[in-house]
Amino acid sequence: MASEISIIVTISVIIFISPYLSKILSVPTTPLEIVLGSIAGYIGFIGYNHLFELIAEVGFFYLMFLAGTEVNLRLLQKEDKDTVRRGIIYIIFLYLLSFIVSKALGFSSIFIVMLPLISLGLIVTLYKEFDKDTKWLNLSMTIGVLGELVSIAALTITGAALEHGMGVELYKSLGLLVVFMFIMAFIFEFLRVLFWWYPKLKTYLIPIYSDKDEKDIRLSMALFFLMIAVMLVLKLEIAFGAFIAGVFIATFFEHKEELPHKLSTFGFGFLIPIFFVYIGSTFSLDSLFEEGLVIQALLITFAMIFIRLVASISFRGVLTTREIIYFALSHSMPLTLLIAIVTLAYHNSSIDQFQYYAFILASLFEVIIVMVGIKVMHKYELKENPKN
Repeated sequence: MASEISIIVTISVIIFISPYLSKILSVPTTPLEIVLGSIAGYIGFIGYNHLFELIAEVGFFYLMFLAGTEVNLRLLQKEDKDTVRRGIIYIIFLYLLSFIVSKALGFSSIFIVMLPLISLGLIVTLYKEFDKDTKWLNLSMTIGVLGELVSIAALTITGAALEHGMGVELYKSLGLLVVFMFIMAFIFEFLRVLFWWYPKLKTYLIPIYSDKDEKDIRLSMALFFLMIAVMLVLKLEIAFGAFIAGVFIATFFEHKEELPHKLSTFGFGFLIPIFFVYIGSTFSLDSLFEEGLVIQALLITFAMIFIRLVASISFRGVLTTREIIYFALSHSMPLTLLIAIVTLAYHNSSIDQFQYYAFILASLFEVIIVMVGIKVMHKYELKENPKN
């Protein structure tokens, strides 16, 4: 069994070398951290440790918090109505297709929630390859905001169902969730009016310049932990509370443009890599030789890509055929949320170890296949149109 010193040293090395290996291998850092965590766990450098698990859990909550900071509700409200309408149709199609595919392939019911998940995390990285004015990518981000809101809601409801089962406790939990959402809506509206009447209050709470005491980080962390406390009291999904805290920051403190970057720097430089290393350490490399596992993972991967390609037809007339493929692929790597809900389902015995490993493997396959696919398409497009 790995000692605490071994775990600390191994995590430190992985966190340090991951960005360099990522650049050399042209693979995103996140899946690489999972793979390195798995290798370290297989060798015996990392094993179960309560503190390691606790910090990884905090890393997951912080990841959900950062996901929230990408969702500015004001910008979503100002979005073109036709775009929002098409986005809603797209998401409805995703869940309908997920239901059909899950039943056709004999997947369990929880797959219906897992297959359509959308996460903005890795979509943002595509801006390194494409211009900020790229139409399909900006649309992908806009609809991704809507999709992530639905995905977080699905994660919360599924978490409640997994924890309480289909009984009185579930309905009680969902009732609390509805009440909580109404209260949050009231608070958001109240603050919108308050900041409209007293705009200087924003800059007092979070100054734009000369913030020697890092008030922006302090307020963000206070909200983060406060929402976790509220979720614990209400016995609701903590990840949802962390997400709401992030949405609050993005919606009301957009004047501090560098704040999301500061929060992200801390998270992806420390807490979040620990979460992904931990996830990797729970994946046994021996399972790769288990009969049918790789096939199952590939089946999940292509099912997730397929339903997005079909659902993306909702944007026909707005995007070209090539742009629709780009759009669909960009939504086909919800690594963070997928791992979150898979971990939740596994801990609540809704999926077995085989399915857990299959989904972890599928999340890695998705990132590799999608990233390579988009790069190949982009290179081919540049050859066709050298001026672009």
